[in-house]
Amino acid sequence: MPQPAEPASITLLIERANRGDGEALNAIFATLYPELRSLARSRLRRNAKLTLLETTGLLHESYLRFVKLGRLNVDSRAHFLAYAARTMRSIVVDFARQRMAERHGGGKPEAEIDTQIMDDRHGEEEVIRVHDALQDLAKVDERLVRVVEMRYFGGMTEDEVAEAMGVSERTVRRDWEKAKLMLAVALK
Repeated sequence: MPQPAEPASITLLIERANRGDGEALNAIFATLYPELRSLARSRLRRNAKLTLLETTGLLHESYLRFVKLGRLNVDSRAHFLAYAARTMRSIVVDFARQRMAERHGGGKPEAEIDTQIMDDRHGEEEVIRVHDALQDLAKVDERLVRVVEMRYFGGMTEDEVAEAMGVSERTVRRDWEKAKLMLAVALK
């Protein structure tokens, strides 16, 4: 992952963005762009079959969702990256649902079957299954879901996750293993 930006400048930008300063939000995205791009690339690498959604598009859609909020509610660079990972997960799930709805008619007249769409179907359904399993897991332990979002969807290291969550790396490792086991059972 690229080297993090200077913490003091990011912290000041985050404080300004938390107060609704749009220019500060733009500066955060510009400063952290390499890291955010790496998060997006990591997220999409896990679902290579979703070829219509690419890294830059995912990153830009994430930016638009942040802008739409109008202000941030994060307290650190790690917390911002964790929130960005959650936003990217949401975008990918929304995209998969939209594609599945379109494939199942989506209110449009029937058309000839496109074999490329049929090949992509499994990847989209898997994204939805993982998302649904995470929603069920959230009912049991929300922290496990946050670890999965940052590790699996965001490609963050154990150290970065620990910093974002304010827990030890050992706790993150235990939570990661527990979440993987619970998700494996849920997805069978």
